[in-house]
Amino acid sequence: MQLTETFYHGTCNLFDKFSLSFLGSGEGKSKFGQGIYITSSYKTAALYAAKAAKANGKRCCYVYTVEVPVLTENNHIFSCKPVNQEVTNRVEKEIGQTIPEEVKSSGKLFRKYLGNLLTGQLGTVKQMMGKADTIAETAVSEFLSNIGIVYLVWPHAQTKPDGDTNRAVLNERDIRVLKIEQVEVDKENKLVEGSEKITSNVTDFAFPRLKKFTTPIKK
Repeated sequence: MQLTETFYHGTCNLFDKFSLSFLGSGEGKSKFGQGIYITSSYKTAALYAAKAAKANGKRCCYVYTVEVPVLTENNHIFSCKPVNQEVTNRVEKEIGQTIPEEVKSSGKLFRKYLGNLLTGQLGTVKQMMGKADTIAETAVSEFLSNIGIVYLVWPHAQTKPDGDTNRAVLNERDIRVLKIEQVEVDKENKLVEGSEKITSNVTDFAFPRLKKFTTPIKK
């Protein structure tokens, strides 16, 4: 039975399950790769919800409490850490070629290089690591998901890579809505403590009931 943990998603929209068809419509604009963006901090989710509401001309902010698979050494790529060797081996086996060592030094470089490679972009290794368009980002997320990668991960603060994290979930089947709360934010887009009001409790949308991995709720 797979272990799970609790994360949060901020948005200005109401829905009962996540869909990859809405990628790019939120606050993040897929800056850290294509996927469904979640965060370990409730307050950060509220901040993203507020920014999304302003960007889309909406007034309501919602924080979704979600259940996702627990992070393991070989089910993710971390933006500012070297890529796990098992993950590298899986990728190289699938594409039939060796990834340059400098590409493996961080998940961000690895993701961009691989996306460009998958979409037929040409250039030096440095150029291939430098920038990836939406087509390349979509291609690499789909590719990684197909070989068992669940997340793209990056820290809340680049100076604290081992602290709280944000994640992009690559497959919509790996995220399940547990609870939806409408929240209020102040002029600085910060959560107004005590404003949380339950909109919906959702029990079973994305995947079968999994064994719960208990982690403290971070607000």
